[in-house]
Formats: sequence, C-alpha cells, structure tokens
Amino acid sequence: MNSSLISIGVANPGKPISQHSIAGFMKQAHGLDEVEGRKLNFLYRKSGIDTRYSVLTDFDKAHSRDFRFFPSNDELEPFPSTKARMRVFEENASTLGAEAALNCLQKSATHPTEISHLILVSCTGMTAPGVELELMQSLQLSDSVERYCLHFMGCYAAFTGIKLADKIVRSEPEAKVLLVCVELCTLHFQKEYSEDHLLANSLFGDGAAAALITGAKAGLKIKSYLSQVLRQGVKDMAWSIGDFGFEMRLTKYIPALLEGGIHQLRAIFEQRFGLADIKNFAIHPGGKQILQKVQEAFGLDPSMNQHAMEVLRNFGNMSSVTILFVLARMMDDPKIEGDILAMGFGPGLTLETLLLEKS
Repeated sequence: MNSSLISIGVANPGKPISQHSIAGFMKQAHGLDEVEGRKLNFLYRKSGIDTRYSVLTDFDKAHSRDFRFFPSNDELEPFPSTKARMRVFEENASTLGAEAALNCLQKSATHPTEISHLILVSCTGMTAPGVELELMQSLQLSDSVERYCLHFMGCYAAFTGIKLADKIVRSEPEAKVLLVCVELCTLHFQKEYSEDHLLANSLFGDGAAAALITGAKAGLKIKSYLSQVLRQGVKDMAWSIGDFGFEMRLTKYIPALLEGGIHQLRAIFEQRFGLADIKNFAIHPGGKQILQKVQEAFGLDPSMNQHAMEVLRNFGNMSSVTILFVLARMMDDPKIEGDILAMGFGPGLTLETLLLEKS
C-alpha cells in the first residue's frame, strides 16, 4: 500500500530578521574593515534572501555591545562553546517542534493520542533524554509511541524521515507517523572569517516543520524515491562537531557539482520517475545558485521554482526543515496538480529524490 503526507505544519522562532541587519551583525562580529564590509554586503544582497529567523537575539544588533549570546569582546570573553550552544538547543527545540506539530495535527483534525510513531530529525542539536521525549509530553502523546531519532544527516534528512515513515506505514497499515524536523542553525555561527563560514553564515536560519504520514488516500501520496551519492563532491559539503559549535564545510563549487551530477543521473531519473511527465518540482532551496543550477540541469521554467525561491527569500536555508516548507506551500497551491519530484542535497555529496502525487 502507498502512504501519504496528509498535512504539514511549520513554525519559526521570534520575528523575521532582515538580511541587511544580519550583515551588520556579521561585520561587527568579524571586525571587518570598510573594504571587506562592502564585499560582505554584496554577498548578502545577492543571496536571494530577504529575511531569516533565529532563536538568538544577537543577529539584529548593529553594535557588538548589544550582543547577548556571542561575546562583544573576544579578547576578554570566550566564544560560546558547543556545550553552551547545546544548552540553548535544549531550551528551545522542543517548544518550536511542538508548535509545528500542533499546526500539522490541527490541519488534519488528528488527535495526538492517535499518533503511533514519532520520528525526530535534527542535525543542529542532540541531547538524551531528548527532544522527542519532551514532544511526547507537551503534545500528550501516548507513552507507548515508538520513537526514532535521525541526527546529523544534514539538509536531506527530512527525506530520510519520510522514507522511514513510509516503510513503517507499509508494514503497519494503521500506523499514524508524526515526523518532526527542528533545526536551530544560527546557533552555530563561526567566528573564523573563511570562505566556507562566510557562505554558511549568509544562508542558514532557524525553523521547524512537522508532517503526518498515514495510509490515507489524501494529501501527497508517496510513490517512489531514490538516493544517490555524488562522490566527487564528498569534500565540498561536510558537517562536523567542533569545540565552538558545529562546523559546516560548504564550498562555492556545490552548485556546479549538483548540475553535473544531475546530468550524469538523468537517464536513471527518467527510468525511475518518467521525467517527461513531471510538471512540478520541489527543490531544496540550499541557496540561490543551487536552485538556478538544478533548474538549468532539468531545463525547467523559472516559474517551477517559485515556491522554493519564496521559502529561500523569506526564511533562508533551514537545513532539513526547508523542503517541508516548500511542500507545505505546494499542498496549498490549487494550481499544482499531479506528480511532484522533490529533491534534497546534503553531506556526501548526497542527492535524495522523492516522487509524490498530489491528490
């Protein structure tokens, strides 16, 4: 039997912060001179992002003396440790995830006690007993709910969560699986002024999304999926735990690597999904150039990227959460009918694809 994404709920912390304000924070935090400051402003203006969200209050502060989490003077105060960042994750992740989950359940008129399985996804924080137990308590789920945690997989992790939920429903047709993705990416701002950190700091924001997956014939039916590793990009996107937060390796070559990889895999995609018949694409908005290169590789009209571009513009890249924001908008768009090919990318360089049918 096929399973379906019945409903999707989303949430963000605080108020939207303009990309211009975040650029001001970055110039202060990095101690940039006028020339380097202009370079950074140019990058932020060309990012395709207008606003992002953060659990921290520092990013809209124009002066370092107003910072609350990051030190105003790194000679006198230590930069926040990984432990300090995880403390903020523990304090905020479950609340944000619960907001998205309640939104999801309300949309489908599903009572929390009906949930049989809970899948938590996060690559920006880990703790045990974890966020999933706090979600069970705040949502008042049954203590017998089966729970699974997917950590540290990166931007494609929601695809892994959806596939796991699909396999659960296929083996237990009455199951109702709640997938909750929570990412607090802005906790991991890095002080070092390198190209990798400059790119990462310009893109990522915080958010949560939840999806209900059941055997009902409604919403987005899961038809097929495929995972590929583009090994030529294994060193261009990576994710590691450092002493001062999680460190992202993100090179400028990723858009071109994805474009080349899609060209290489096009015959496989055609055989598996029937590309010629697909009119709708949900591409993970990892960045403006990534969306453009994937669009070019498939020969798509720019209008097909509309929802992904809007999510990038309003929220930035929220890691695993982001594709669910895109799919939520596509579910609500009456103009979108039939098959949707969703694509996500992450460390490896991993390429995940998911074929859905909107009913």
